[in-house]
Amino acid sequence: MEFTTQLIKGTFIKRYKRFFVDAKLENGETIVAHCPNTGSMKGLILEGAPVYLTPNDDPKRKLKYTFEMIDAGTSLVGVNTSLPNKVVEEGVEKDLIPALLGYSNIRREVKYGENSRIDLLLESKGKPKCYVEVKNTTLAEGKTALFPDSVTSRGTKHLLELAEMVKQGHRSVMVFLCNRADCEEFSVADEIDKVYGETFRSVLKEGVEAVCMKVRISPNEIIIDKEIPIKV
Repeated sequence: MEFTTQLIKGTFIKRYKRFFVDAKLENGETIVAHCPNTGSMKGLILEGAPVYLTPNDDPKRKLKYTFEMIDAGTSLVGVNTSLPNKVVEEGVEKDLIPALLGYSNIRREVKYGENSRIDLLLESKGKPKCYVEVKNTTLAEGKTALFPDSVTSRGTKHLLELAEMVKQGHRSVMVFLCNRADCEEFSVADEIDKVYGETFRSVLKEGVEAVCMKVRISPNEIIIDKEIPIKV
C-alpha cells in the first residue's frame, strides 16, 4: 500500500484524550494530529521520537494531520489502525500471504456474528468462505511481536465469532499484521490480557487459523514482507 500523499516528518511531544497527538514539525510549528489508534501503543509513545504524519486540507476536518507512524529506534511502526485491512487485502490480491491463496473475490466489512463485521470475506467457487480478521500489531519485546497491547474484550469476542464460523463449515483466519520490520516471531501478550491469550489458544484447537505477516515499512509505503512464526 503506497501513501498517495507525501508524509510530513515531525517530533512526538505527547498523546492525550486517546485521539490527540501533539507533534513539532521540522519547520518548528507545533501541531495537533488525529491519532487513529485506540490501543495503548505501549512502548511507542516516547517524547522526542520521530513521527510521520499525513497532511489533509479538507476544510471540514478540524485536525489537519493524521498520525501515521513513529520511529521506535529499531524500526518505523505503523499506528494508523485504518490501514492494516488495506495492506492485507493488497497482500491477498498479490498472493503475498500463503494461507490466503486461491480466492477470486474479496468483500470488506461484511456483517457476521453478533453485530460484528468481518474485515475481509474471501470467496471462490468450490471453496468454503474464508473469514479474515486483521489485527494491527505494534507492541514488541526484543524480536517478538505481541498482541494485544491493552485489554481487548472486543478482540476476544472476534475470536469466538471466528470459531463459530468454523463450526458452520467455513474457514476462519486471524491475521496479525506486524506493522514494524524488526520482529522475527509472534506471541499473544498473556501478561496484558490473559483472557485473550486463553481464548486464542482455545479457538486454535477448534479450527481457527492464525498467521502473522511482517511488513516492509517506510514513509512511502507499507507492504507485506513475509510470514513469521507464531509461538502458541
